[in-house]
Amino acid sequence: MMDYVVEFVIREVMSLVSDIRKKIRRAQDLFSFPISSTKKSIMPATRDLVNELIAKDSIVIFSKTYCPYCKMAKQVFESLKKPYTAIELDDREDAQDIQEVLGEITGAKTVPRVFLNGECLGGGTDVKKLFESGELEKKF
Repeated sequence: MMDYVVEFVIREVMSLVSDIRKKIRRAQDLFSFPISSTKKSIMPATRDLVNELIAKDSIVIFSKTYCPYCKMAKQVFESLKKPYTAIELDDREDAQDIQEVLGEITGAKTVPRVFLNGECLGGGTDVKKLFESGELEKKF
């Protein structure tokens, strides 16, 4: 019985630690700015990574788990029964660098950034409008 209680407490503590880490990352996203010399050295590798992620799957959503617009975009593809790959930036150490590259590629650093067969469709509202107009289905 005692082992069960200890395991339960450990799981709860680990869950709390994970939540705290996510909140810290969110705060860092809001208040941290890249150092230009570091940014230049990181960007080529990050740019390659982003391009590989976009090319790897037909539907790629750069997202954050807590973002309502990201959820909106995901729901569109779920309603179409189209599998997608979500890159959850709030779970990544290189989130800020990826958003910088997305800004270069698409003109917007915000999430979601949704790609279909390598083409950027825009954000959550853009994807929803394409879906509602019937234009999204034509792109498959």
